[in-house]
Amino acid sequence: MGWHDVAQNSEEWFLMRIGKATGSNFGKFMANFGKAFGDPAKRYALQLALERVTGRKAEFSFQSDDMERGHLQEPVARMLYEESRFVEVTNGGFFDCGQYGDSPDGLIGKDGVLEIKSVTAGVHWDTLKRGSFDPAYRWQLVGHLDCSGRDWVDFVSYCSDFPEEGQLIIYRSTRDDFKEELGQLAERRAEFLALVQTIKNYIDEVAHGTRS
Repeated sequence: MGWHDVAQNSEEWFLMRIGKATGSNFGKFMANFGKAFGDPAKRYALQLALERVTGRKAEFSFQSDDMERGHLQEPVARMLYEESRFVEVTNGGFFDCGQYGDSPDGLIGKDGVLEIKSVTAGVHWDTLKRGSFDPAYRWQLVGHLDCSGRDWVDFVSYCSDFPEEGQLIIYRSTRDDFKEELGQLAERRAEFLALVQTIKNYIDEVAHGTRS
């Protein structure tokens, strides 16, 4: 595993991720753990196989309004987090683990990882009532710890529509909290990467005329 001090969404960052399964997408193949891969995992496997064959980013992604809001408001959420926790958040960069990798939103000291979600009022309210992180991001949080080797991850939900004292919600999870999930991720990811390789081999054979 190697860590690269690159800015998220920069050209260098995108190039490093080509053909690699990344933390924000781990949930696609972790769904239905113990059963056959579903369509989201199969489509993602095809995307990665194509990227490995062509050496360029596949045109599978899109920029939603939620994603755009997240990019714009993340610096505010990071600043509020630093002020509330009296810490400095440094660049998350990219943790390169060979066939997979991860880009947390920030690093805290030597042990912590940060994941920020800038969300709508309804989503923020659900997280507040739940008293825990949004389960939709469970495997991304597990991936942060797995790929970084760090001890804990803080999940931050930020919503500017709330009163100032309620705009930021922080929930911390440790490696012990995710002990079972870390093992499941390693197992399922190996199966998924084998599927990616199988698809790549098929595409290579067709391209070179060795498959009838």
